[in-house]
Amino acid sequence: MENFAVIDLGSNSVRMTVSRINEDGTYDNVTQMKEYVRLSENMGPEKILQPDAIERTLAALRSFKEVYSKLENLKLKAVATAAVRQAANQKEFLKKVKSEIGIKLEVISGAQEAYYDYIGVSETLPATNEVIIDTGGASAEIILVQNGKVTNLISIPIGSVTLSSKFDLGDKILPEQLFKAVIFVNEIFQSVWWLKNGLNLPIIGLGGSNRTLAKINRRLNNFLDIDDIHGYQLKDTQVNKTFENIVSHDLAGRKQVPGISKDRADIIVGGLIPVIFLMNYLDSDKITFSTSGLREGILFERLHDILKENVAKKLI
Repeated sequence: MENFAVIDLGSNSVRMTVSRINEDGTYDNVTQMKEYVRLSENMGPEKILQPDAIERTLAALRSFKEVYSKLENLKLKAVATAAVRQAANQKEFLKKVKSEIGIKLEVISGAQEAYYDYIGVSETLPATNEVIIDTGGASAEIILVQNGKVTNLISIPIGSVTLSSKFDLGDKILPEQLFKAVIFVNEIFQSVWWLKNGLNLPIIGLGGSNRTLAKINRRLNNFLDIDDIHGYQLKDTQVNKTFENIVSHDLAGRKQVPGISKDRADIIVGGLIPVIFLMNYLDSDKITFSTSGLREGILFERLHDILKENVAKKLI
């Protein structure tokens, strides 16, 4: 038996999943933890992680350590994504995390992040011909799946925190700012030459902002468990109507919208622009939501490795 802990340090939040891997290769979820740390906040064009954001992150990692350090036979994999990947003071930050918390963070590339997303999705949902989008705080990963295989993937530097900050989308939404944000995203999508190969394909959405889109609609339809969104689907008309409603509110109004976390209300507009635009750009008529992504992809990678190890032992 192995306790396998995965820490995912993103630009908006840091999350930890602990799974108990059994001798037969099956697994059970032990615990999940999440803290909003806004690591990418105020990085600016210089891409410097700020002291307050660093301290929030260290505090969250300390709380995680209090949990996983009590587990027997622990294997820990901790990864950092866009904010740390882009940071000019990356080395100093990693050194601080290692010296103060004892965690060796692995900064993964955008391509690695996207591929882990694909593994997490494909192991838990049908993914034969789809476009997967994972919108984080400082980046969005897009994966084109054709005939059950990844044909193209990319990580682009647009996310809920970065778009909201760049175009002042935190409170009252000014039409000219929203227009500038959409044009900005359009220019980036236009530069991805293979993206049009996903024309008319359905979308699979993951990441906090996209999950919020699902929760809003589940609350609207009086579902008892609004968090049970894995495999939940929405038509494009429902998605567009929801976004129209969200941008009509200022920050105080968005905090009152059922399904929107108060911690996400100031970045939800920026966070939804990529998926809203992608659905319209590709003329996709539906989106399926996934709660399985990066951390689950890392878990499934570990399970596959254990299976290979067990097979190798039998051959000796």
